[in-house]
Amino acid sequence: MKIFFLFLILAVGLLTACRQPEHLNDSNFVIVEGGSFINTQSNLYGKGNLPNFCIGKNEITQKEWTAVMGINPSKFKGDSLPVETVSWYDCIEYCNKRSIKEDLKPYYTLNKDQKDTVNKSEFDSLKFIVTVNKGANGYRLPSEAEWEYAAGGGKKSKSYKYSGSNNINEVAWYWKNSGDKILTGNWSWPVLEKNHCQANIIRSKKANELEIYDMSGNVREWCEDWYQDDETPPGIKRSQRGGGWIGGENRCECASRHSFEASGKGADQGFRVCKGI
Repeated sequence: MKIFFLFLILAVGLLTACRQPEHLNDSNFVIVEGGSFINTQSNLYGKGNLPNFCIGKNEITQKEWTAVMGINPSKFKGDSLPVETVSWYDCIEYCNKRSIKEDLKPYYTLNKDQKDTVNKSEFDSLKFIVTVNKGANGYRLPSEAEWEYAAGGGKKSKSYKYSGSNNINEVAWYWKNSGDKILTGNWSWPVLEKNHCQANIIRSKKANELEIYDMSGNVREWCEDWYQDDETPPGIKRSQRGGGWIGGENRCECASRHSFEASGKGADQGFRVCKGI
């Protein structure tokens, strides 16, 4: 798995070489200085050599989503809440539409008329074809390696377990603290419902070492890659990271990996974007 993950880092290096710094005058983004993974709890500690990249300080909000897409699919409504109940394909479409709106070259080509023969998921009935336009400066999803590097603090990492702290309550909305009162005991969906647990306002928890928020908890975040591990070959699911308001503490760890079919949606899954530099 680590060999495959290292290959991802090298591939990202080819796709995200530095370009057009004039586009980065945006306080909602952070330029992450690349390098090797120094967070000792990372899957890739001591590995890789990521180039610089630019990533959003927060998860895409419902206000940001609606301004581009015109509708709000979220279960829990609020301009400053992260958008949720969006599929991986929805996020790709958002990236392209926002890029066009801001006179940037779309990073992806999305073909809805043909089926992706690489996609072997039995649960994904859409199987749209998504290809990357190399050299494009538009919005995109982070790679899984970029996500973990940023969540773990990059070159400023203090090797926290969660993104910005070893105390989960300082940095994350998760099942115990995302509702009316603090929950104890074992995870139980009826208990979560009764406690009105849900996604919370962005940036209302402590930021990590890079001034990035909510990379632990709140909503699970889509990444660009096919998910792969020792049991799952590529072409089945897309990667997700960060855990969410519905999940347990272990899911919120920077090194925790998740996945879902690309067409899947849930009230605890959203995303953040990267931007060309």
